[in-house]
Amino acid sequence: MTEHNGKISLTLILPLLAAIIAVSPLAIDMYLPAMPELAEYFSTKMPLVQNSLSIYLLGYAVGLLVFGPMADKYSRRTLVMIGLLGFILTTLALTLAQNIEQFIALRFFQAFISSAATVVVPGIIRQLYGKDTAKGLSYVSMIMMLAPMIAPSIGSILLLDSWQMIFYVLAGYAFIVFICSYFYLPDVKTAKTTATYSVIKRYKIVFSNRAARFDLLTIMMVSLAFFSYITAIPFVYLTIFKVSEFEFSVLFAINVLALMCAHFINTRLVGRVGSRKMLRFGVTLAGVAATSLLIANIFTLPLLYYVLAILPLMGSLSMISVNADALILQEFVEHTGTATAVNGTLRFGIGALAGPILAVFYDGSTLPFVLLMAGSIYLVIICQLIRSRQNSSIEEV
Repeated sequence: MTEHNGKISLTLILPLLAAIIAVSPLAIDMYLPAMPELAEYFSTKMPLVQNSLSIYLLGYAVGLLVFGPMADKYSRRTLVMIGLLGFILTTLALTLAQNIEQFIALRFFQAFISSAATVVVPGIIRQLYGKDTAKGLSYVSMIMMLAPMIAPSIGSILLLDSWQMIFYVLAGYAFIVFICSYFYLPDVKTAKTTATYSVIKRYKIVFSNRAARFDLLTIMMVSLAFFSYITAIPFVYLTIFKVSEFEFSVLFAINVLALMCAHFINTRLVGRVGSRKMLRFGVTLAGVAATSLLIANIFTLPLLYYVLAILPLMGSLSMISVNADALILQEFVEHTGTATAVNGTLRFGIGALAGPILAVFYDGSTLPFVLLMAGSIYLVIICQLIRSRQNSSIEEV
């Protein structure tokens, strides 16, 4: 454990926590360039290979439900070690898969066990930062955003050797994080409480909290928009606008950079104005950007207009998400693990629906993508307006 004057060194811990969380984005994004080769290797159709992404999200959501309450009761450091070790073993096992069914099943277990490591991170940040939780989450998210920015490019390079090499490198990364966690991750104690809660009771406490309800709905809709982008943007850029693979990588990286910039701005301002005001600013920006994207589609504007609309939209999604996360965690001091599990399960559960929704309404154009993005944001605006009205009514009473 690294300490300084009796306090944990955040300079070292925050990058380590970001590295732990980055395991899942890397597992999601690194193998995307290999999907066509996987379909050929397993002699199967592309939709089955694409389903491995939805199955991963499902496994992650189920894992959060299982390990979330455990994070409020048992050692968080132990859960990290179990999660990382399990991730390493299942990732290596993926390279030995003989058919697509085995591959999909292993992806489920890979995601399931990895959630044990990631579910504890928000709770650790909550205890280290207290009322400045949003600031800590923004720092970790900003560092972690490097993963999806570079993951597709890394995957493309490793694919020159084989698709298996992608998972060998992924396992190697997790092993390095495992070693660093063993030596440097402190065992931050859970909040002390005299009460003993069952798993069902913990979930009941979270779901019955009216103050957090609309922030949870907000996160769900933001997640739907985000995974709509992840699912559809390769088709939109590569197929419809026919950009080159290099141009696609640049555009993808620019949007991830927008996410990082939004997190950086949030770290600078949230301490002064608070998470609620930053969330409202993000919602306003998202509304404007989503409407601009809708206009670009209606008038069939060129690629540049789509890029200029999506850029601030992606930044606003990260700003909304990180502040809603912080506000939810502040409502559950003794149940951060359970709250994180509910948050993550709803987030990845609704995110897993993005692909099927886009597939059902597929018409070869950008319209389904644009409508799903804009519709999700408009629902976020409605959720926050209802929440503000309810709070105003309570204050008046």
